[in-house]
Amino acid sequence: MKRVVINPYTVGLVFKNGAYQRMLKEGRHWVGLSKRVDVYNMTAPFYPADLNILLQDPELAAMLTVVDVKDNEIVLEYRDGRLNQVLTAGRYAYFRSVVQYDFVRADISKIEITENIDRATLQSKMLAPYVRCFTVEAYEKAVMFVDGNYVATLDGGVYCFWKNSIVINIAKVDTRQLQLEINGQEILTKDKAALRLNAYAQYQVTDVNKALLQNQGYERQLYVQFQFALREYVGTLTLDEVLDKKEALAPFVLQNVSSNAATLGVEVAGFGIRDIILPGDVKEIMNQVLIAEKKAQANIIMRREETASTRSLLNTAKLMEDNQMLFKLKEMEYVEKIADKVNSISVNGNGVLIDQLRQIFVSK
Repeated sequence: MKRVVINPYTVGLVFKNGAYQRMLKEGRHWVGLSKRVDVYNMTAPFYPADLNILLQDPELAAMLTVVDVKDNEIVLEYRDGRLNQVLTAGRYAYFRSVVQYDFVRADISKIEITENIDRATLQSKMLAPYVRCFTVEAYEKAVMFVDGNYVATLDGGVYCFWKNSIVINIAKVDTRQLQLEINGQEILTKDKAALRLNAYAQYQVTDVNKALLQNQGYERQLYVQFQFALREYVGTLTLDEVLDKKEALAPFVLQNVSSNAATLGVEVAGFGIRDIILPGDVKEIMNQVLIAEKKAQANIIMRREETASTRSLLNTAKLMEDNQMLFKLKEMEYVEKIADKVNSISVNGNGVLIDQLRQIFVSK
């Protein structure tokens, strides 16, 4: 015989030649030398090799909580209110002791999470292999497809589903006002001049179902509509007409595209032309025309000023002809201007010099 001590919160299972005999509770026990005693901690999960055989003992079975997990299930094991582990297919046993165990069973063969599990738990690392989550921002809308079939339209939020063989796809759309760049458009005018236009458009998705379910690549289709509208306008005008009527280009394109954009689930808010780029040779010719026009305008202005100046001189001459005093004042004005340019005067001569100066400044 040998003596076996079973401490508190432990149990001993007696085996003889590999066969289960009986259970030993807390205390001191005597067992035969040929028998083996396996001691288990009652505060930990019970993981024996032959659980099904041990459960045949009614006394031991009454002390255990047995959890059976099917192939299409998982069970969340909570220990004292905290998630401890995730149980997959199999049979598990726990002693009913001072440790409080709780279990939440989930059927993962479906996609909806109908079990009472909070979001923090669903997004924990332990559940990551079993849960898939999708985030739709507040400024987005999304459509959900299950096995290729449309199921629902989703607003902003976090959506979690069980991860299994069912295929889930989420297609999202930004519902804010967006800008579409339409650059480098090579367009021929009516007189075969090649123009390159850079433009932009502002739009907003208003119907996510039309945009994603009824159209493939709604952004590309919208881009093509703007291209066609630009070509329709520019292609019917000559180069000079395009340049003269460029202010009417944006309203025409905006009106033309807005009616068609509704079928894409899109509302066009604005359109504008950034640049109209001319070919190099046309640009050089137009620069020469512009220079010639400016020179002609400058010549006209110069002729106008010369005519006005001549007319003013003529009027002044007529006034001086009728008024000798005015003539003398004008003469003295010019003498004063001449004197301003003279630094010094050397006077040489006889007494008649004073008379000569008098003759210059005094009218006869």
